[in-house]
Amino acid sequence: MSTDHQQPVTASGNLLGDIRAILFQARQKAYSAVNFAMVESYWHIGRRIFEEEQQGQQRAEYGASILRELSRSLSGEFGNGFSYSNLKNFRQFFLTYPDYGKGYALRSQLSWTHYRLIMRVENPSARDFYMNEAADQNWSSRVLERNINTHFYERLLTSPDKRAALEAAGASEPHQPGDFIKDPYVLEFLGIPESPATLERDIEQAIMDNLQKFLLEMGKGFAFIGRQFRISTETSHFYIDLVFYNYLLKCFVLIDLKAGKLTHQDVGQMDMYVRMFDDLKRQPDDNPSIGLILCSQHDETVVRYSVLKESEQLFASKYRLVLPTEAELKAEMERELRLLPEMKGADNE
Repeated sequence: MSTDHQQPVTASGNLLGDIRAILFQARQKAYSAVNFAMVESYWHIGRRIFEEEQQGQQRAEYGASILRELSRSLSGEFGNGFSYSNLKNFRQFFLTYPDYGKGYALRSQLSWTHYRLIMRVENPSARDFYMNEAADQNWSSRVLERNINTHFYERLLTSPDKRAALEAAGASEPHQPGDFIKDPYVLEFLGIPESPATLERDIEQAIMDNLQKFLLEMGKGFAFIGRQFRISTETSHFYIDLVFYNYLLKCFVLIDLKAGKLTHQDVGQMDMYVRMFDDLKRQPDDNPSIGLILCSQHDETVVRYSVLKESEQLFASKYRLVLPTEAELKAEMERELRLLPEMKGADNE
């Protein structure tokens, strides 16, 4: 009698992994489709509410009574999600995007929570920016809310030339190194108080401990390369605080952290770092490297009369370690906008 035993057949790791990936992608697609179907339904509900109000009396009491009655009926039949405040949000959703379906497209990757945040933004260009960035960069609703609250869009547009270019494009896609630079950078997630006793090494370590959040604050396309990155000549070693690579610009980005006020020495040091880095590390396919000095205070004289003024590779931006108020952020950005024509005026003298 044969004593041979048939060996059990097991799926290979590659086969099992591939099937799991297929099923995961299918579930994600199904979830996204259902999610966006609900978003579209909220837009249509908002449209019908608005149309009904337009046919009735143009009084706030009339609209409020419609919403209260709808809320009672819909909540009884369809459950939670149709409160009076939600129905107001649906109506506002339609009023915010009245041209949806007429050549204007919403992004199917975003949830109702995303759109509820975006439609509170008054500037239409900013709304489009946040909608496209949130979809393209896969922002969670929490990340989106933080970026709106810290005026991510406005901080990218401290230059009128940059503002005109981005708004003319109708999107958020940067094309030049300066398009990636914000001022100020808001680093409240580091958990470090704004204090004269704060040391640069403490900020650097906190950035490493919160690298993912720092990359989100930096913007799109950044990949971390190293900290205290050494570049050496025949006689000396130099250490750059942080080095990143931006795959959209196809260049390295060198960051120097300064806990105090920007000085001419800081600018000269970064200029040297960029020149040395390009000479020693830059590859033939890489574009010229960018140097960014993050400092706690600007010195407008240094900005105006140093190589920062002319260079397309060197930048200096403030950082904030606590979340500034909306008024503080606007004041800082307005100061930067005022500084630019003053610098241009100095060129013409």
